[in-house]
Amino acid sequence: MKLTLLRLIAATAVVCCATAFAKTPTYQANTPESILTPDTIKTRIGALNFNDGTPTPETVELVYDNLDFYRGVDTFLTGIPAASAYALMEGMKEVGMGKFSLGLYEEMLDARSLWLTPNTTTLYGLAEIDVKNGPVVMEVPPGVLGPIASAYFKWVTDVGFTGPDGGKGGSYLFIPPGYEGEIPSEGYHVIPTTSFRNALFMRAFVIDNDIPKTVKHVRANWKLYPYAKADNPPNQHFIDLTHKQYNTIHANNYDFYNELNDLVQYEADSAFSDDLRTQWAGIGIQKGHKFAPDARMKKILVEAAAVGNATARAMSYKPRHEKNYGWDNRRWTNPFYFGGHTFSKDGVVDLEARTFFHYMAIGVTPAMANPQVGQGSVYAFTAEDKNGEFLMGDHVYSVTLPANIPAENFWSFNVYSNQTRSLLETDQIEAGLDSLTRDIQPNEDGSYTIWFSAEAPAGKESNWVQTMPGKSWSTILRLYSPGKEWFDGSWVPGDIIRHD
Repeated sequence: MKLTLLRLIAATAVVCCATAFAKTPTYQANTPESILTPDTIKTRIGALNFNDGTPTPETVELVYDNLDFYRGVDTFLTGIPAASAYALMEGMKEVGMGKFSLGLYEEMLDARSLWLTPNTTTLYGLAEIDVKNGPVVMEVPPGVLGPIASAYFKWVTDVGFTGPDGGKGGSYLFIPPGYEGEIPSEGYHVIPTTSFRNALFMRAFVIDNDIPKTVKHVRANWKLYPYAKADNPPNQHFIDLTHKQYNTIHANNYDFYNELNDLVQYEADSAFSDDLRTQWAGIGIQKGHKFAPDARMKKILVEAAAVGNATARAMSYKPRHEKNYGWDNRRWTNPFYFGGHTFSKDGVVDLEARTFFHYMAIGVTPAMANPQVGQGSVYAFTAEDKNGEFLMGDHVYSVTLPANIPAENFWSFNVYSNQTRSLLETDQIEAGLDSLTRDIQPNEDGSYTIWFSAEAPAGKESNWVQTMPGKSWSTILRLYSPGKEWFDGSWVPGDIIRHD
């Protein structure tokens, strides 16, 4: 009886208190509903529950998990340029290249080497320029072309025809960030850097259609050494990369974050903007700190990498903005149609175009993004047929290039695996064709039709590029020394058409 009476008294007290707090206060604001939080909100991450605006413990846990997931996805997308630069330079180590080595494709590149969308018509050279221990000298031979990129894959300078030496060759002096020593006033093209690690991506123009002669020329005139040894440069180290099996492509799973962390730990703070370093620190990647996510965080980052990877692939294979398509009613795309090599215009960065480029390619340079009539090369990429369906090796396709192709030098197609973004693995070593190395047959009107399929269509062998059943693929059309018809839109490539 006493217990029942006590319960009744307690219940009455609660009601009285509730009534007291529910009364209209003397000082009352005119509170708009828009600033209030309902007790329950249904969202894509689940129901969010509150007690008069205060999140429940379950909601607190849910939103923090979501915040870490969001930061993980964003770190993946914004970290792609850095992870790609890291993977490129780490890939050099796989084949025995040191900090003062030059890797050369003394024969043309093939699908054994994993690179992002290379071509098989160029004599490539690769090197890492690491200035962490002081300035570095690079002597460049005449007749080359290529960019140097920072640890965030930002353009540093070009060498060769589009660089300060103008294709005549010369000596470059790379200065570390924060360097306070003396800098020579002459004898070098002086290049300040924002990062310790920098990547050279060089192409050598073939001399007299003689690749061995060109290789010999590069070997005789290229050097890379510490500035401290300028008075007595050491012997140079060259590696023939031909047919080498190695990887230069960043991870697309949780290992991506480890790769990014390794680079951040090594690099100068100036390699990355304050905003990037702040963002990456949000998931535990911060210079001077151990990256060691607990089980909860690692589970979140595993999923974040998967979503980040899917997002990058969507942006690359199916851009959603019209400005990334070169021509109306065509499926050909190019990430440079907005903002050039910085992907920015009027102070606004096109984040999706930047992700598209760095997920699919290496070697960004103004010369690539802003080509001129008769100079350099231009590009058009697609992973789709005319109907917007993705390309698969199980089908037969063709593409027609109208007559008078505006390429003073030559034009080419290469096919790429949508899985690796590297050359598609087939029985054709060149993974494509070009107008110089194949006896390609024109149509009666002067146009050219190229066929893509697992087996050559009868009578089309000279105009055929092999694909593989069960493998998705994409292609890049390249025009070397492009004509004005490319730029004024009076010449437009046809779309890829499926025939079965």
